[in-house]
Amino acid sequence: MNVPARRCHSLVIALALVFVARFAGAETFRVATYNVESYLAEPTQTRPAKSAAAKAKVRESIRALKPDVLALEEMGGTNALLELRDSLKAEGLDLPYWEHVAGFDTNVHVAILSKFPFTARRPHTDDSFLLSGRRFRVRRGFAEVDVQVNANYSFTLLAAHLKSKRPVAEADEGELRLEEAKLLREKIDARLAANPNAKLVVLGDLNDTKDSPSTKAVIGRGKHKLVNARPRYSIAPTLGWTDNSSQ
Repeated sequence: MNVPARRCHSLVIALALVFVARFAGAETFRVATYNVESYLAEPTQTRPAKSAAAKAKVRESIRALKPDVLALEEMGGTNALLELRDSLKAEGLDLPYWEHVAGFDTNVHVAILSKFPFTARRPHTDDSFLLSGRRFRVRRGFAEVDVQVNANYSFTLLAAHLKSKRPVAEADEGELRLEEAKLLREKIDARLAANPNAKLVVLGDLNDTKDSPSTKAVIGRGKHKLVNARPRYSIAPTLGWTDNSSQ
């Protein structure tokens, strides 16, 4: 998603791997999101480490995206993130600024790499909800940063990785995902309540189709409904989507 670095009062929801939004005559930058599928530096009890060959393929895909700001899902610990950052730099893609959010899941996390510095970080690591009288925690947390593109332009990036479609014994996976989506929407509404003119990008792996209850909960309704991010538009973004809901 290429975003104009001049004026943009739209909200954007980025649900696919990458979206390109072109504004004639405006300086642009690219924002992308990528599920790197268990990018672990060391194996855990339930997940193997990423092989050197698999890491090389991930870097190849990221370089092809040419992102200026990159949200990552299923990232391992900070060592894995910094290894990826340094390896990308050695291959010509320098994204020096980083954020790593460790939620309830001890294996994989949400992270951000950026060409531009962050002026604020608001990691959400301990959100929880009640479902059928039982309390659950958001497994991967939410990453929220303010990104300073240049002296005159900044935006807020909110990245998420909602519950997968993989069944679990504790509760229905769709209901869990919906409750996580509602909490994500609360973060969106809180940012807009603090600044109704906020420039906001919401992206990540929502693990469901665009017409699902959880996705609709994130998009919202009314004047603060998130608009789409596909490049087929004239003055406002449209929606981009890939159905990668099995992870």
